[in-house]
Amino acid sequence: MKEPEVNVCVLKADIIEIELNDTYMAKGVEVNQAQTVKYKDGAIEWNGNLYQELLFAPKKNDFTFTIKNVVIGINFHWERKENQTFRGALKFIAEDGKIAAVNILPVEQYLISVISSEMKATASIELLKAHAVISRSWLLSQMKKRRKMNNNKEVNSFMSFIKKDNMLIRWYDRQDHTLFDVCADDHCQRYQGITRADSEAAVKAVNETKGQVLKYGEEICDARFSKCCGGMMELFSTCWEDKDMPYLKAKYDFLSTKVTEKINCDKSDIDLTQETQAKKWINASPKAFCNTKDTKILSQVLNLYDQETTDFYRWKVEYSQKQIKELIEKNLKMSFGDIVDLKPLKRGPSGRLYMMEIVGTQKTFTIGKELEIRRVLSDSHLYSSAFIVQRIYNEDNKGKTVPDKFIIKGAGWGHGVGLCQIGAAVMGEKGFNYKQILQHYYPSSSIQSLYE
Repeated sequence: MKEPEVNVCVLKADIIEIELNDTYMAKGVEVNQAQTVKYKDGAIEWNGNLYQELLFAPKKNDFTFTIKNVVIGINFHWERKENQTFRGALKFIAEDGKIAAVNILPVEQYLISVISSEMKATASIELLKAHAVISRSWLLSQMKKRRKMNNNKEVNSFMSFIKKDNMLIRWYDRQDHTLFDVCADDHCQRYQGITRADSEAAVKAVNETKGQVLKYGEEICDARFSKCCGGMMELFSTCWEDKDMPYLKAKYDFLSTKVTEKINCDKSDIDLTQETQAKKWINASPKAFCNTKDTKILSQVLNLYDQETTDFYRWKVEYSQKQIKELIEKNLKMSFGDIVDLKPLKRGPSGRLYMMEIVGTQKTFTIGKELEIRRVLSDSHLYSSAFIVQRIYNEDNKGKTVPDKFIIKGAGWGHGVGLCQIGAAVMGEKGFNYKQILQHYYPSSSIQSLYE
């Protein structure tokens, strides 16, 4: 097949300011320098005219443009704005009362930026090559799904939530992107144009794996990844729709089946869906590839804003009764009274909760899945849903039902499905090649080349 192009939404806003660093064509005329587009009456306003779509096409392939005030880390604790520069074409479309700025470019150019944006491009070349393969696989898989969704009414009716009077089960996936392939933030894959694509190592990793994808049978793998699995990988169904893939298995993030040594479980293969074993696992710090505090490795994997997160393999947050009550009411937009308990109902095999009951003095309500639980219990997102809850009562409050404080202890950073970026970084430093890394995180898959 021929190398495809990808449509990446970089920013949605009412007003978008850009700087054309070279000469572009738009509506049959040459344009350059600063331009401003605005949302107006369901359309795009530019130079006093309204358009349904507006395309700025470069006169040469290496010409660039800069979008101002791009939001990165949306809804995360390190959310911020920065100016970013891109190659390729720029298309504006009106969507949901805003303008979407969409960068159109070849897949391999996109991947160079993704590898540099998802992690430091100074990481080991084997890690970068592994990530190039999974990022390409995930992207092409999503592009195929979007085409099916746009052409198939049955797929287009896909629902990502179940809501009842006493329950909200919601998951967040790519199916809401219908006018472009992917977005540029953590919701899909981090993509920050040539602002981050400045590494010879990233270019080498993409070029040396050009066209390579993971496949299971005839299907391109939906190759998910997260920052840190916390020692155990999770199933797809824990985080998204109720199906699982043979290549996304729940397994220990180490080349051994002996995971019980430091957590005193009775079984040789622990079952973290069980509450007692999940508690022992989260309270312990078992050996795993991603259990590292090696600053050299972490600095290779984590960008500067990610390095603001210091404890990720095992972490802890504390909330007063007032804080957790206000947090839950704000995020769910309903009143619970005082919060009595946060009850785990269902856990995945990594210990991640995908169904939890919030018990209040006025209301009891069940929420899921993994990311929704993290969203409800934080101003941004908890690092993961693999956590246990301790209720604390003050001396003068013992014997009462309403706790004074909640301590949440957790494991890992992200959904934990597929490749664990920090674990894979450790494997790269230990001398594993990219094929061995991929086989560890995506068992039963094979590497195949789609184009050269």
